[in-house]
Amino acid sequence: MTDQINLVRASEVGKLPVVTIDGGEDAAEIKDVVYDASRHHLVGFTLNKRGWFRGTMKETLATENVAGIGPDAVMIESDACLNAADSAPEQLDRTGENYSVIGVPVVSSGGAALGTVVDVVIETGPDPKAVGYEVDNDGNRIFVPTSAQMGLSGDNLVVPAEADEFVRNDLAGFGAAVSSFRDLLAGRGDARGATS
Repeated sequence: MTDQINLVRASEVGKLPVVTIDGGEDAAEIKDVVYDASRHHLVGFTLNKRGWFRGTMKETLATENVAGIGPDAVMIESDACLNAADSAPEQLDRTGENYSVIGVPVVSSGGAALGTVVDVVIETGPDPKAVGYEVDNDGNRIFVPTSAQMGLSGDNLVVPAEADEFVRNDLAGFGAAVSSFRDLLAGRGDARGATS
C-alpha cells in the first residue's frame, strides 16, 4: 500500500520564512533552492535576512538541518541549524557553479519527448527531498518522478521508460505516483533509485 506524500514546487519555497522551533523566531528567509541536478539531490537553501535589514545572508541552510517544510514556513530546531559560510556544505558554497535543470528537454529511454523542465518538485516534511520535475508538455504541465537511473547532459534529461506510467498531470496525484514508483524500484532491489 502506498502512502500519500506532501509535495511543493521549489519555486514556491522561495521567500518562505525560516522559523525556529525552540523560540518561534524568524531566523531568515529562503532566497534560493540549491539543487544538484546531476545527482537529483536537494542540497539546501541560500538565505536572506528578515525585517528592516534585508539582504543576502552569509549563512546557508543544508537540507539535513531542516526539521520540516510546510506551506507557510521552513522549520528548523534553532539558529544553530544555519551553516556559517566556512562550514557550509561544498555545494551550498558554490551555488553559481551548479548546473540548472530548468529549461532542459526531457526524453524517456523509450524515445518519447515529454517536454521541458520548468520546476523541481520537493517532498515536504521532516526529510525534504527532490522527488520529481514539473515539465511543460506543449502547454500542459506534467510531473515526472526522479530516480538514480536518470541521465542528465547539457542537451537532455533522460528518464527510464518505466517512469512513464507514473507521470501525472496534477501535483496531488503525483504524490501517490512517487510512492508507487519508489515501491517499484524497491521491489527490483533498487531502493537507492528512489530520490534524495
